[in-house]
Amino acid sequence: MDPNNQVVRLIGQGMQADGEGRADDARALFEQAWDAATDDYEACLAAHYLARSQQTPEEVLQWNKVCLERADKSGDERVRAFYASMHLSLARAHTNVDDADQAREHYKLAADSLQHVPAGPHHEAARFAIARGLDSTSKSAALAELLGKLSARGDLLALGLLLPAYLRDLGTAEDRTALLMALQTVRVDRHLPEDEQEILARAVAEVTESAKG
Repeated sequence: MDPNNQVVRLIGQGMQADGEGRADDARALFEQAWDAATDDYEACLAAHYLARSQQTPEEVLQWNKVCLERADKSGDERVRAFYASMHLSLARAHTNVDDADQAREHYKLAADSLQHVPAGPHHEAARFAIARGLDSTSKSAALAELLGKLSARGDLLALGLLLPAYLRDLGTAEDRTALLMALQTVRVDRHLPEDEQEILARAVAEVTESAKG
């Protein structure tokens, strides 16, 4: 985003106000950004932040809808990387008004849009949120048990190997393969206590079986 753009500057000031706990000032600045928008791209940006500053679930949903509508109208290549975030926001907004079907649809659309989000922390955070929303992570009981034991022991090495693959699992064959590779890496290392090594073997079997489906 162009830092010299008036709308972008107002959004930045609004984010600073929000970070300082000045919610009313933040909302006023986002409203100024909306009023200052000169095209659909700028309106899309302003609507995104206006949605975050609303006080009721219905208002949040409405502004997120406006954000997506303006993005679609803009035809601007710059919005492509925003679609995952927009659909994720809509999924959460629909969840908060108890519309589970629409929420799931937008989680799926967010997953489809991830390919346009540059690699990095924002991409990973969005992916984790989508996986959580879709409830797509592995249902292996053994893996859940193992992660619990590793967390209790504070085994950061094993957790560091397993959690990224587990949390970013969108249920695809590629994701299950990545999870299996992480499990096998920990298994080959053989630094776990004997009981956990046995649980790990069961987790590998369960994830392998689920990958066949």
